[in-house]
Amino acid sequence: MEIILKKTIDTLGLEGEIVNVKPGYARNYLIPKQFADMVTKANLARLEKEQQAIAKRLEEEKNGANALAAQLEDKVVTIARKVGEEERLFGSVNTADIAEQLAELGVKIDRRSILLSEPIKNIGETKVAVKVGYQMTTELTVQVVPETADEEE
Repeated sequence: MEIILKKTIDTLGLEGEIVNVKPGYARNYLIPKQFADMVTKANLARLEKEQQAIAKRLEEEKNGANALAAQLEDKVVTIARKVGEEERLFGSVNTADIAEQLAELGVKIDRRSILLSEPIKNIGETKVAVKVGYQMTTELTVQVVPETADEEE
């Protein structure tokens, strides 16, 4: 079934694109949630009229994603944690910890945008992928260091 996307969906495509999906996915999820419209003559005519506005929104989204990627490019997030034997952490470092640390550095990112396959459980540097928007990702360095006695107080 062909549909017109009203919003950008990472797994399907960009706003304004005509994509082919299974009928149940379109009828039961995309259309009721206002993410897509059926391909009809009226909807195609409306899409033609809105092409410039859609292109402008996508360009703004792309510029915002590039700005965020540039902001994150040289950032190193340092997180201090208690350490046990063999330099293993008590607990782990997860996406919420990384997002909180980025917020302290002045960069607001939703924790769901941080692509961490599993929590970090060792000391050292780890490269973490971050979705910045417009189907773009960038890498961020997360450095986990042992907590000192001064930080515990």
